[in-house]
Amino acid sequence: MPDLETVIGLEVHAQMNTKSKMFCGCDNDAFGKPPNTTVCPICMGHPGTLPAPNEEAIKKAMKASLAIGCKIQEENHFDRKHYFYPDLPPGFQISQYDFPLSTKGEVKFNISDDSGNKVGDVRVCGITRLHMENDAGKLTHRGEKTLCDYNRAGTPLVEIVTEPDLRSPEEAVAFAQELRRILIAVNSSEADMFKGMMRFDASVSLREKGSKKLNPRSEIKNLNSFKSLERALTYEIKRLGKKWEEEGGPLKNDITVGWVDDDEQTKMLRDKETAMDYRYFPEPDIPPLRFTKKDIEKLKAEMPALPSELKLKYEEMGLEDFEVRMLIDQPYFRIIFDKVAEETKDVKRSRSIVLTQLAGFIKSDDGKEKPDEDFVTEQIIALIADERITKNQEKEYLKDIVDGMTVEQIVKDKGVRDVDESEMEELIEKAIEANPQAVESFKAGKEQAIGAIVGWVMKESGGQADPARVNEMLKKKL
Repeated sequence: MPDLETVIGLEVHAQMNTKSKMFCGCDNDAFGKPPNTTVCPICMGHPGTLPAPNEEAIKKAMKASLAIGCKIQEENHFDRKHYFYPDLPPGFQISQYDFPLSTKGEVKFNISDDSGNKVGDVRVCGITRLHMENDAGKLTHRGEKTLCDYNRAGTPLVEIVTEPDLRSPEEAVAFAQELRRILIAVNSSEADMFKGMMRFDASVSLREKGSKKLNPRSEIKNLNSFKSLERALTYEIKRLGKKWEEEGGPLKNDITVGWVDDDEQTKMLRDKETAMDYRYFPEPDIPPLRFTKKDIEKLKAEMPALPSELKLKYEEMGLEDFEVRMLIDQPYFRIIFDKVAEETKDVKRSRSIVLTQLAGFIKSDDGKEKPDEDFVTEQIIALIADERITKNQEKEYLKDIVDGMTVEQIVKDKGVRDVDESEMEELIEKAIEANPQAVESFKAGKEQAIGAIVGWVMKESGGQADPARVNEMLKKKL
């Protein structure tokens, strides 16, 4: 058995976050809506209807192209990709074949450990092409029946095709995660995995180490999470390795398999289709798209910061790798953190409140609607500015903010008051008298002994005193 190398390439499908669908005016947000309620004759493929390309979707696809270093083609065409399946009412998908939107890019990425810290050197994966297309509907199988929901039919997609540059399931997942960050950063897609906005087809083959030959591959279809991407590739690599050992070589021809999550194994679907099988031909109802260099330069000027630029910014602020990754992955917390840190000039406290406490109350992947970010930002800034509120009270009051209360309401309802100077002096005198042993220990050089005295003051003040201020005053007194 020779020493084998894994060769992996991905096709990534990401839904663009436009208000309407790719070629009609239907609502593009179908998540959670009753089946077949966001449809019209165009996305249902009725005879006589004509598609009208969504300009905003095209701009978002162009920004995604620029973000992954692809060259936008000054002329590109839509094509019909024919196949017959119940989820595709017209009998063809409007896609791009010979003249895609953009070609020849690359994505740099790191592999991270479970704590979010980087492992090893930077990897690079080439991008073959990025093209636009519309999505199909969704099929639900119940016993012998299949239900069709066409709400998703016509949703604008970008398909990003990589070079076969990935060498392990871990690399494939790390690349996919970085690509997701990029699409979110440039606002081309929300890439919400919970809502199925990003899906993968993974092609994998084996070859002898040192060989440059690309052997026939197994394509794993419709993987909808990073976990399933990693597990499916791991399983298929082992299966192909066993097959090589039994048959003395690679696959004889390309195949298509499906991943069964419940069984954690792939199943044979069919021999892989070729372009000939799809009978591509130019979409007769949509003229070619043409872009000038001026159009492309204008879009470049509108590009927001990319993950690599954000990473550098947050590292310079002293944030840990896992905190940087969290801010890049989750724009909701990034927007709040940036505004709070800028307004308060207190990175340390902003980091504690937003990245630890707030993130503990608001989960990013539970599918629930998050509180308005502008409201939360405004109230956190007010929370930090209000000197009557101690750091011990922050977490409790932050939960109230998440629940919709303003700092003003919290102060009124909780009876928050400031402990004045004379009252604080009196409390400290009493604390020193009540804790002689702790006082002696502190004077003998045991710094931690002051904690018992601070705790006494906090208890007597009903939690209203600021522990940092108490600590400072005690040290001066002692």
